[in-house]
Amino acid sequence: MVSHLPPLTHVPDALLAGAGDTRLAASRLGDGHRGSVVLAHGFGQTRKAWDDTARVLAESGYATLSYDARGHGESSRNPATLPYDGTQFTDDLIVIAGEMSPPPVLVAASMGGLFGLLAESRWPGLFRAMVLVDITPRWETAGVERILRFMSAHPDGFDSLHAAADAIADYLPHRPRKSGDGLRKLLREDADGRWYWHWDPRLIDELAGGDAHEQQQVLLHAAAQIRCPVLLVSGGRSDLVSPQTVAEFLSLVPHAQHVRLPEATHMVAGDENSAFTAAVLHYLDALPALAPPASTDIKHATEYVTGAGP
Repeated sequence: MVSHLPPLTHVPDALLAGAGDTRLAASRLGDGHRGSVVLAHGFGQTRKAWDDTARVLAESGYATLSYDARGHGESSRNPATLPYDGTQFTDDLIVIAGEMSPPPVLVAASMGGLFGLLAESRWPGLFRAMVLVDITPRWETAGVERILRFMSAHPDGFDSLHAAADAIADYLPHRPRKSGDGLRKLLREDADGRWYWHWDPRLIDELAGGDAHEQQQVLLHAAAQIRCPVLLVSGGRSDLVSPQTVAEFLSLVPHAQHVRLPEATHMVAGDENSAFTAAVLHYLDALPALAPPASTDIKHATEYVTGAGP
């Protein structure tokens, strides 16, 4: 079978400017003749979680930009004097998306989706549309506690990749066992020869350790402000999102669409990547076509949000 898709345009990994002095590691793919997509990962993940989805979207004509959130992967970590907080992550996303013209679609999992809601509520029109992946403004406490237990269980790292694979297999028993390059995307080897997760351990207390009720109230208010098109993709086996939290979200954002993937857990894109990516692509293809620029005269060009501000 001969593919009629245009060849991919791959831009080497780069560091983007985030809010303040933060530098965010990013990967770009695709020529973007059908628009652009920003991919924001979940807590404790990196941009590599989107590799398969980004490639399919790029082959279909969308320019994709995936990035490591601050404190994750190859992006900057906050200095010891600067605690992590949600405003910083929201500002980073505003800076990235605000420099893109026309506005991109946001595809965001878990933590990334929460900061996407906050960003769009602060800067209406920042995104052409949003795809939220197994996250709602109110979440199931048991699911979050399970995630945090896993993330905090090995503060001293692992003595081998095999030991790390054992821990992941216990946490995700439904997944094929990871090895080799798959593990190296998740861990880094320190000078002591031990392997550590690709995220700053301070994130657990400083970002995830706040008042959940207060955080949820802020997010519920933000969701009610969203006017751009929205798709929520939930996992049928998720312990973080439930029929109740989905119903509440759809009541706040009545124009949102919802797709449920029955066999997926909270890790939707990893569990059911083909079905997930197909759902995203179907949604993107149904969005109204991008309007051509009104003018090539820079003095009359449409202004888009740039930079983080109040």
